[in-house]
Amino acid sequence: MSVTVKQEGFYYQEGGFVPAGADPAGLTAGRQRTMAYSILSAHNRSGDMSRLQIKFDAMASHDITYVGIIQTARASGMKEFPVPYVLTNCHNSLCAVGGTINEDDHLFGLSAAKKYGGEFVPAHQAVIHSYMRERYAAPGKMILGSDSHTRYGAYGCMAIGEGGPELARQLLEKTYDIAYPPVIAVHLTGAPRPGVGPQDVAIALVGATFPSGAVKNAVLEFFGPGVANLSMDYRSGIDVMTTETACLSSVWQTDERTQTALALLGRGEAYQAMAPQAGAYYDGLVEIDLSQVEPMIALPFHPSNAYTIREFKANTADLLRQVERDAAEQLGIKNAPSLLGKVQNGAFQVDQGVIAGCSGGTYQNLVRASEILKGASTGSGGFWLSCYPGSMPINLELTKKGYIASLMAAGCSIRSCFCGPCFGAGDVPANGGFSIRHSTRNFPNREGSKPGDGQISYVALMDARSIAATALNGGVLTGADELPDVPADRPEESWAYDDSAYKARVYYGVGKPQPEEELVFGPNIADWPEQIPLPENLLLTCCAAIYDPVTTTDELIPSGETSSYRSNPIKLSQFALSRKCPKYVSNAQTVQEEELKRRRGEDKDFPADTGIGSFIMALKPGDGSAREQAASCQRVLGGCANLAAEYATKRYRSNVVNWGMLPFIAEDVKNWGIREGDSLYIPGIKALLEGNGEEIDAFLIQEEKRTPVKLKLPGLTREERDIILAGCLINYYAK
Repeated sequence: MSVTVKQEGFYYQEGGFVPAGADPAGLTAGRQRTMAYSILSAHNRSGDMSRLQIKFDAMASHDITYVGIIQTARASGMKEFPVPYVLTNCHNSLCAVGGTINEDDHLFGLSAAKKYGGEFVPAHQAVIHSYMRERYAAPGKMILGSDSHTRYGAYGCMAIGEGGPELARQLLEKTYDIAYPPVIAVHLTGAPRPGVGPQDVAIALVGATFPSGAVKNAVLEFFGPGVANLSMDYRSGIDVMTTETACLSSVWQTDERTQTALALLGRGEAYQAMAPQAGAYYDGLVEIDLSQVEPMIALPFHPSNAYTIREFKANTADLLRQVERDAAEQLGIKNAPSLLGKVQNGAFQVDQGVIAGCSGGTYQNLVRASEILKGASTGSGGFWLSCYPGSMPINLELTKKGYIASLMAAGCSIRSCFCGPCFGAGDVPANGGFSIRHSTRNFPNREGSKPGDGQISYVALMDARSIAATALNGGVLTGADELPDVPADRPEESWAYDDSAYKARVYYGVGKPQPEEELVFGPNIADWPEQIPLPENLLLTCCAAIYDPVTTTDELIPSGETSSYRSNPIKLSQFALSRKCPKYVSNAQTVQEEELKRRRGEDKDFPADTGIGSFIMALKPGDGSAREQAASCQRVLGGCANLAAEYATKRYRSNVVNWGMLPFIAEDVKNWGIREGDSLYIPGIKALLEGNGEEIDAFLIQEEKRTPVKLKLPGLTREERDIILAGCLINYYAK
């Protein structure tokens, strides 16, 4: 086994691990010896390490999120950015056909950077996380980003991806409030084999941890002798994928290689040595033997659906049939073209390859792909390959060294620094197509297909090395270790950093606000609609009931074609759950109209102290993206609550709360038989939130049947209660 997971406490001593006893004093002292503790304590403002109140060193947002964040903070009284705030333009970069929507957002971002004192990175210059690694990540620092893959742990930097309201709080000089998280040791030994890349290690890690929730909402702390055998690009490639384990953040031990990398980036003074101290206590242990990791594939529709390529080849038909069953169950498409038709002469033929973004578009990944394909051809058949360097400095160095030329000569399409393939805004496969990608996610529809229109395509995650090996064979799925002379990665491999492209285009305004500057508003940029405070009682109608084991944020609000409307809450809300529950919007609007009638006093028979709203029921909602719109769109449509057995991520639950909705829990809700149109009557909900109660008696109304039920609100802080009482975060700050 290349990855072993142990869900119990351990002390780190003399390079090994000793099971923890029951000594509370020892646990307390041991927790203080981790890298995570030293970073969190330096950024905590509460004076109580059990309840953290974090101030971050810097923040980052891209053009799907920064308009809403700035609009929220502006409406709440912000006058300037109090911390370095980087606005990148790597998501919503493509022009909208028939309109100016996307570029209007970019002009707004530039004007905001000038007015409030921020850093603005124009479109096609860099992927958000590549830029932050190059310019801001450093040992001991903490960075907050409005993107779930905000991970810079390889540089000794704890970074967290959250929904937009949490960034708005930092802009308003508030804190990020969480309980002290579990810290899990990830102990690396050995060295990767030739042909095994960072995505292979990452897929193995995600496959071993996500299904059990072993590291959910924890900090992963990477250290051990194996770290020295990995380049910085390799470390970052593993680190960025830790998001898919459902952990909160990550941090790695630093060494001479970290110091060299920072010096090459022109920030050598930021280096500091970091490692766990003897006696450090960990709440769990993940052991990775890098020498045992094989080329991997994560089959649709989740990065944790992990197999070695060797296993996939030995069981191709069975595994493809399972993918087809998953497609029918999750997407509702019953008669899709069979994937078994892609098996030709015993080999599986894929249609497309993509190497892109914060995980795939690193210098080392693209060098390996270029070396594998040098002097060869991807062929003139149906298979094609696209490569997206992560930043202009990476692109510039690849060009200088001739690697871009080699890729182009082999038939690869070289694209700009853009995140599109990660969320369906670029390289959408054909109907029935199968794409292999070194990118971050392969959730349903994330590649851009529209199952509601009868379309389906599939994405499997693989490493750049095996994608290049597959391209070398004209699309026949191939692990890089199957090649006779596959080039090996070198831990000392680095690249010459030339930021002249940034100096020519980036607006560097941190600490230099210009209050006289006017914000530039395009016609699609709209303010948030007004929300009212929480009524005394609630009558809520279920407008979507989802019984999937996990519901992703992509299903709650689709990525891809919706990107153009991220700055217009009303227009964007029309896409809510459109791929999962096509009737949701109309259901919610019907309920919302009843509430508007109540507010206008048109229904004299309905109690004036009882609000009318909608809720969604999902067993485990919120896996995936940090995008706040997964919650805010529900709120715009009159949503008042989510009801779940559990929440997939802390960040989604935070988004629900910050948009004034109740994050109800009922562990046995799967057995309640809730369907669209059922209602919950919740008397006394306002009084409960004004006090400290965490459980409330309610009634589930199903046609003529009225069943008493208990709803839980565990762990609500006083501030979270006040936000919900106010109606949303904007209202809370306006008070």
